[in-house]
Amino acid sequence: QVQLVESGGGLVQAGGSLRLSCAASGRTFSNYAMGWFRQAPGKEREFVAVIRRSGGSTYDAASVKGRFTISRDNAKNTVYLQMNSLKPEDTAVYYCAAGNLATTRQSDYAYWGQGTQVTVSS
Repeated sequence: QVQLVESGGGLVQAGGSLRLSCAASGRTFSNYAMGWFRQAPGKEREFVAVIRRSGGSTYDAASVKGRFTISRDNAKNTVYLQMNSLKPEDTAVYYCAAGNLATTRQSDYAYWGQGTQVTVSS
């Protein structure tokens, strides 16, 4: 089992920045690819970003490319999502997830956090 706890969400004005953190415990963190997903009100949960086990390769959704950056610190068992130039449409609950494959598919991730709310005001 892997337990994931997100933090860092909050209310920010458009154009601002936030950094989300996801702390992992349980099994060896470096054994897992880590992803960030989000779910806006009335919409399905969608992929945001993923990072491979070693952190050497990342992939971002087109909607956040150039604004969001995923990173990880395996020594701290933590994955981050730096969010810059935030827009009102980025408002959502953000979830981190752990899986064996670094993919965009939610079904490839076995472990999920409880989510953290990000609200961007215009």
